[in-house]
Amino acid sequence: MTTSQPRVEPVVPPYPPELQAIFDRVMPPGVPPLSLFTTLARVPRVYERFRAGSLLDRGPLSLRHREIVIDRTCARCGCAYEWGVHVAFFAQRVALTPEQVRSTLRGDAADPTWSAEERLLIRLVDELHDSASITDGLWKELTAAFCLEQVFEAIALVGFYHTVSFFANGVKLAPEPFASPCPRRDVRAPGPFEAHGHATRTRGAPRLRRGASERAGGLGGPFEAPMLW
Repeated sequence: MTTSQPRVEPVVPPYPPELQAIFDRVMPPGVPPLSLFTTLARVPRVYERFRAGSLLDRGPLSLRHREIVIDRTCARCGCAYEWGVHVAFFAQRVALTPEQVRSTLRGDAADPTWSAEERLLIRLVDELHDSASITDGLWKELTAAFCLEQVFEAIALVGFYHTVSFFANGVKLAPEPFASPCPRRDVRAPGPFEAHGHATRTRGAPRLRRGASERAGGLGGPFEAPMLW
């Protein structure tokens, strides 16, 4: 399989001190910055605005719910790059089963693998992606199951990860070495996923430094990471 070449060369180390400080804040200790970040850093104004609106901190949604929204959004956008990063780092930590990971790509809200609340999140992503709107029926169900802060957070995540997908696909980012491969037969949008060469995993995701103070949405054990990408 031929992998497309990235359209933009990233910044390379050694990074200026102020940029290194930014990378240190958003990456776990000992993990190099993602190529998404080093590529966006080529245009400091855009990278600054990207970081300012990124929702990379822990918000009102559980980490599991957050990851379901992100994985589904990236899958619907055909963004193999970001889908692979999130599945590699977070799927096990939030107890997503292999069936659920596949469902983010090829399934839908009716899949029995999801809980009632999780089905609502899948429906939210799909409605926003397909129509840029939310039906009255879904809104009523969402606000009955989640508080307003959580609903707004989910909507914002869908929007932000469309932006991430547009950048990753638009500049043809190569997959990270640790990224989870996309099962090709399950690809919802075969063009972008195949183009980025997600065929095999070269090595596991970098290990996050673990601590006792935080848990991944109550699932998967404690871990510490400055940001959630």
